[in-house]
Amino acid sequence: MNILVIEDDRRVAELIQRGLEEHDFSTELAVDGLSGKTLVINKSYDLIITDILMPKLNGIDFCKQIRRIKPHIPIIMLTALGTTDDKVEGFDAGADDYLVKPFEMRELIVRIRALLKRVPKNSEKDFFLKYADLEMDLQTKTVKRDTKEINLTPKEFDLLTYMVQNSEKVLTRTEIAEKVWNTYFDTGTNFIDVYINYLRKKIDKDFEPKLIHTKPGMGFILIEK
Repeated sequence: MNILVIEDDRRVAELIQRGLEEHDFSTELAVDGLSGKTLVINKSYDLIITDILMPKLNGIDFCKQIRRIKPHIPIIMLTALGTTDDKVEGFDAGADDYLVKPFEMRELIVRIRALLKRVPKNSEKDFFLKYADLEMDLQTKTVKRDTKEINLTPKEFDLLTYMVQNSEKVLTRTEIAEKVWNTYFDTGTNFIDVYINYLRKKIDKDFEPKLIHTKPGMGFILIEK
C-alpha cells in the first residue's frame, strides 16, 4: 500500500513515515499542500494523510480539490485543531477521518487499516438506495426526497447512506462513529449529534413524515412514522 503524507514539519513527517514503514506501508512525503496535490495528480496512492495548517495550500482546500480529481481516495486529516467545528469543517471538505495531535502511532495504523478495508461495490443495483420517498444515487452522490433534490456535504451523504442501509434499526453513537467515521476511540466531541441535526434540517424540515428520530439513551433511527 502506497501512502502520501503531507506535513510541513519535517520531523513529524519523518516520524510518521518511519512508523508507517515499520508496518510495511510504502510512503512518500510532501511539505505543502500544493506539492502534495501535484503528486496526487501524477501518481497513484492508496491513502493520503494531510495536515491542515500548511503553506501554499491548506489541508481543507487541498481536500476539496482532491475530491474533485480523485473522489474515492481515502483521506485522513492529522492536525492540532481539535474542536467540533474544526472536525466538521474537515469532514465537510471530504476527509474520511480526522486524528488530533498528539496521537499514538498505533491509533493511526488502526484507522488506516479500517479505511483500506473499504471495498467498492460493483453491482449497479448497489448504487441506488430508497426508503419511503427518499432516494439516493451513490454514483452521482445525489439525494432526492419527494422528487426534490437535496444538497448534502460529503460526510452528510455518508451518514445518510449508512442510516438508509440500516433503516428501522437503532444506531448508537459508537456504531455511527465506527462505521461512518472509522473512529474507534473517544473523540471527546459531539460531532455526530451535529451531523444528525444537519441531516434533519435538510431531510425532514420541509417534509412529512419525519424520517430521522432520536431514541433517548440509545441513539438514532431512520424510520417512517
